[in-house]
Amino acid sequence: MARRKQNKGLGDVVESITEATGIKKAVHFIAGEDCGCDKRKEQLNKLFSFKLKPNCFTEEQYKEWNQFKEVRTLRITQEQTKYICTLYASIFNKPYWYPDCFACGGTARTISDMIDRLDKVHETYKN
Repeated sequence: MARRKQNKGLGDVVESITEATGIKKAVHFIAGEDCGCDKRKEQLNKLFSFKLKPNCFTEEQYKEWNQFKEVRTLRITQEQTKYICTLYASIFNKPYWYPDCFACGGTARTISDMIDRLDKVHETYKN
């Protein structure tokens, strides 16, 4: 029995559907083998990843997070928030998200959750 490949993200799901329905063969027949499907699949996988395991910190990210932890206070600046959101997207393979409203209580909780999750990954860093 053939073993099913694990979907990495939405791009793999779309490819599976187009293969099952015959759309992929039709597109390749009309547009040729280099129709851009692989590039679109990769982009969708990157934007909407099913990857549950976070990426490791790079050495530079590890050092930057150490510096952030040293200066971190209860009140996070907008510049620090952008840094947190950027790093979080990179480590957890998520689309970049930045809060629109700093007056919302939910935003503070979300940023706090991001910091907690980044701290956990940071603690596992190995040189």
